[in-house]
Amino acid sequence: MAEVLSVKGLHKKIGKKPIIHDITFDVFSGEVFGFLGPNGAGKTTTIRMLVGLAAADGGEIRIGGISLQEEFPQAIAQVGCIVENPELYKFMTGRENLEQFARMSGGISPERIEEIVRFVDLERAIDDKVKTYSLGMRQRLGIAQALLHRPKILILDEPTNGLDPAGIREMRQFIRRLAEEEGLAVFISSHLLSEIEMMCDRVAIISQGKVISVGLVKELMEQFADQVDWTVQAASLPKTIEVLRGHPAVKEVWEAGEDRLKCRMDVERVSEVNQAMVRAGIPVIGIATKTVTLEDLFLTLTEGGGNRSEHAGTGTK
Repeated sequence: MAEVLSVKGLHKKIGKKPIIHDITFDVFSGEVFGFLGPNGAGKTTTIRMLVGLAAADGGEIRIGGISLQEEFPQAIAQVGCIVENPELYKFMTGRENLEQFARMSGGISPERIEEIVRFVDLERAIDDKVKTYSLGMRQRLGIAQALLHRPKILILDEPTNGLDPAGIREMRQFIRRLAEEEGLAVFISSHLLSEIEMMCDRVAIISQGKVISVGLVKELMEQFADQVDWTVQAASLPKTIEVLRGHPAVKEVWEAGEDRLKCRMDVERVSEVNQAMVRAGIPVIGIATKTVTLEDLFLTLTEGGGNRSEHAGTGTK
């Protein structure tokens, strides 16, 4: 895949206070890239720098190999974006909005407008006033507007905000189509972990203005093997810790209560570990296996949830 967006060492201050610290990542054609972090982490500030709405205090942004800082018109011409909410003329029809944007951009044919209307599935409503549109329809019209000039990358800031479950599902499917059928790079900022997990190929996790992890969603989650909860008699807890930490199948152990332990390990070897417990004379009262989710990974990496054991594992296998 071709590199479409390259961000290296991005910094930003407000006054004397640093709010963005050395952010680095790349986005490639045909992928959906998630930019994940809690509200206030620096996601929107970063996006504003990516599209030239705010100046970076340091670092480099290249779009399609062109420096945004040095050759802004050529670089930004390759970007379609919606920052926060799509800006539309509500008193005009959807078609009139697209025609107005086409006149401002130049070089966009009526045939291209018809093509993009079909692509975002707005044929039946395109000649209605935008003020009659649902939020999901306005989002799709905004995306149509952002796609008219055939950008190489589409940047969306919280695209599912305010949508109902059906609208969220529709938006997710639409974004996947953009990447898979059109080969577009799609950059999505979100604080919704479940959406990022279902929608994105790769993700950058940002916390307090810093990118703390970048990688394939699957690979990031595989860093955290499935978890197993062990319940034993309280008096056996020290010996249980010793046995678990000494077993080659177990990667990490931590206490979750006076009679409970959690560990990361290969769940297929649970019976093997249980046998080691029995040989050591430890009465095992209960065993529960749990699958790690992106939420578990996020909370662990950002330390946003306090005691990690309170959040480990959310789905029973």
